[in-house]
Amino acid sequence: MIAKDLISDVVPVLRETDTGIQALNWMEIFRVSHLPIVKGDEFLGLISDTDIYDLNKAEEPIGDQKLSLFSPYVNENYHIYDVIEIVSRLKLTVIPVLADEKTYVGLITLNDLMQYIERIFSVREPGGIIVIELNSVDYSLSEISRIVESNDSKILSLYVKSSADSRKIELTIKVNRTNLTSIIQTFLRYDYNIKTTYVREDDMKDFMEERYNSFMRFLNI
Repeated sequence: MIAKDLISDVVPVLRETDTGIQALNWMEIFRVSHLPIVKGDEFLGLISDTDIYDLNKAEEPIGDQKLSLFSPYVNENYHIYDVIEIVSRLKLTVIPVLADEKTYVGLITLNDLMQYIERIFSVREPGGIIVIELNSVDYSLSEISRIVESNDSKILSLYVKSSADSRKIELTIKVNRTNLTSIIQTFLRYDYNIKTTYVREDDMKDFMEERYNSFMRFLNI
């Protein structure tokens, strides 16, 4: 998925003849705090609701005012991950999409981006979540996939969280089943550290009872 596939066909752009009041009205309607200003097909910059309030001339055309415009953008061929990084880092509600350094193609809204993120992480797909903590050198996607698939399950999404001051990583896995008991057992058998899970209460109860019974059988040997 690249930037040009994420472009909104709803949110308008601002022209130099539009007033600050018009801009604020559109921002309220489309629930954004930023809008691009475009001249022809040339991207001039991004204006925020704060910029307009600071001018104290909301009734005048934007082009007649002295603006120090912020000019963040993404190229139309940027991958969605790059788009997410820029929007997150700059705390934007929209990001302009350009074909080259100046040519405006469209914009991506934060709301639309969140919907695509839901698809990437299979948020709405039924399933369970397992969070594993391990040393980064021990991370093997092939082994983790094999463990999940050996329990007649599939990985729907996977997210790795790392820290610059630690050699450990946190691995969040979503699988296509809500009963995680057998998958958890297999991970533990391979000495993986299960940090937390999100499963139905009755499934976890069965898992804990099984672990307890195994321990009691061990003591009786």
